[in-house]
Amino acid sequence: MDFAFDITLKNRALFKMFLENLTLDQLNTVPKGFKNNIFWNIAHTVATQQLLVYKLSGVPMLLEDVFVDKYRKGTKTEHNATQNEVDEVKELLFSTIEKTQEDYANKFFKTYNEYTVSTKSTLTTTEEAIAFNNFHEGIHLGYILAQKKALGV
Repeated sequence: MDFAFDITLKNRALFKMFLENLTLDQLNTVPKGFKNNIFWNIAHTVATQQLLVYKLSGVPMLLEDVFVDKYRKGTKTEHNATQNEVDEVKELLFSTIEKTQEDYANKFFKTYNEYTVSTKSTLTTTEEAIAFNNFHEGIHLGYILAQKKALGV
């Protein structure tokens, strides 16, 4: 699983770079043809990882429900993020994955509640959830790159 976590951390480093190098206005703008902004896409990946790995394993998530409910699948950009929210997500990008690595190494995840994702793949283990999460985050990296292009940055 070290390789899977390494991929996640490298992708999260790209997300952090967007949060640090784009203006708050750029992060908050929903480009024409999109439903969400760059900030939502990044926050969504943080929330989704917690749902896929922790919630479906039947253990408490590392995030508050209010955060997850704001950025989970099926939600859309409802407000402009503040700099404090950007800073919070920037920290969560790594703290959540580092804690997941620790919890996985300590065999914290004992069960998994089977879940069929939108690609029609069925996740049956925590390992499958971690692997699928990387695929999911890659999709959102693609959205972000397309949104940057649409914004002309």
